[in-house]
Amino acid sequence: MQKKIARLRRAKSTRAHIRELGVPRLSVLRTGQHLYAQLFSADGSKVLAAASTTQADVRDGLKNGRNTEAATKVGRTIAEKAKAAGIDTVAFDRSGYRYHGRIKALADAAREGGLQF
Repeated sequence: MQKKIARLRRAKSTRAHIRELGVPRLSVLRTGQHLYAQLFSADGSKVLAAASTTQADVRDGLKNGRNTEAATKVGRTIAEKAKAAGIDTVAFDRSGYRYHGRIKALADAAREGGLQF
């Protein structure tokens, strides 16, 4: 349980800083089976775009939803949806997770898709 509490403490600190920036927030949730990404408005009241490995169009051609290949596909998808919503610049909220593996793959794919962090 301590690991989860430490992660949530880091996430809380990051979100407080992002709130001061006043830009849309790209938030990531990582579970054992899937990966989720949501794009929130600057005030956090609305979800502007979302992508996850549970969606059929993302899941197409993937072996499973818990590897870096799946994270890359989610990153590309969220970048496309953000561009369609007219958003170029976001703050990356990694939710307290370390920046490696699936989280890094998602962020790199979103950058390649045209999002500025």
